[in-house]
This record gives sequence, C-alpha cells and structure tokens, in this order.
Amino acid sequence: MKKKMIIILSSIVVLLVALYFVVDYKNQQAMGDNENPYGKEDLDQATIDQLDNPNYQNQILPDELSDKLENGEDMMVYFYDPTCPHCQELTPRLVPIAEDMNVDMKKLNLLEFQGAWNTYGIQSTPTLVYFEDGEEVDRINGAQQNELFEAFFNEYAADDSGDEQEAGA
Repeated sequence: MKKKMIIILSSIVVLLVALYFVVDYKNQQAMGDNENPYGKEDLDQATIDQLDNPNYQNQILPDELSDKLENGEDMMVYFYDPTCPHCQELTPRLVPIAEDMNVDMKKLNLLEFQGAWNTYGIQSTPTLVYFEDGEEVDRINGAQQNELFEAFFNEYAADDSGDEQEAGA
C-alpha cells in the first residue's frame, strides 16, 4: 500500500512539473510571436494574453511617459489593469471611440508597472487622464458611458490633432 502511494505521488509531481514547463514554453512562444512593448521578460499571464489584442496596442512605459510630461507634452493616457473586470469591459468600448475620433490614447498597464499607481495618483482602474503642457488637467475614473468619453475627447483631444498634424508637416 505504501509503495502505491509513493508511485501515485511521484506521478502527480512529474505531471505538475511537466505542466509547468509546457505552460512556460507556451508563454515564451507567445511572447516571441508578438511584439513585447513592455521592455521586460517576466510578464504577468494576463498581460501575455493581451499581447496580440489590438485593443491593447499603443502602450507607453512609465519612463517614456515621465519624459514626455517633463518635456511639457500634451497626452491622453489610459491607465488600466488587465485583470480588472471594469477595464476588461471598458477597453473594447473606449479604444474604438478613441480611434474613430483620431485620439492618440496611450495605454499604461498598471499590473506590470505598479509604481505608476502612486506616481500618477491612480486610485482605481480604469482611469483616463489628460495631460496638457505636462500637467494633469482632467480625468475620468471608472467604466462610464460612451458619451462621457466622447465629450472628454472632444474637449481635450481636439487640440492635439492639429498640433500633431503641424508637427508632422
């Protein structure tokens, strides 16, 4: 009886170790097949799952955001967490609105960059923040109605589209 228990437990351990390596290999392949905009290799599984999702492109890293704000740039930044149910509900609504309105909305993944919570005073996700001349002007917290985001983009992003076109000319 004792011998059977040892065999069963050994089999379970071997299966768990094999499962770990299979999942790790799958994640490495997923990261290799997709561009990794995060600049680090130890990504959370929820982030890995979103690497090829078009709604989660246009990422900005905290250092890049900090540099742009120090240079006095205007920016629209969407702070989110891939594990947040409210973010999961809002992002597929918000990204098409931003795209339709030609808003360059950067996304910052708070799961991967936890320090940004304090740096930008984020109290909950999702949070959309508009920075003008490198300073925060306004924000929307939570998965609000589409009309609120459209009005927010109309108020703040309308000036950005002209600046970007002039800068590109």
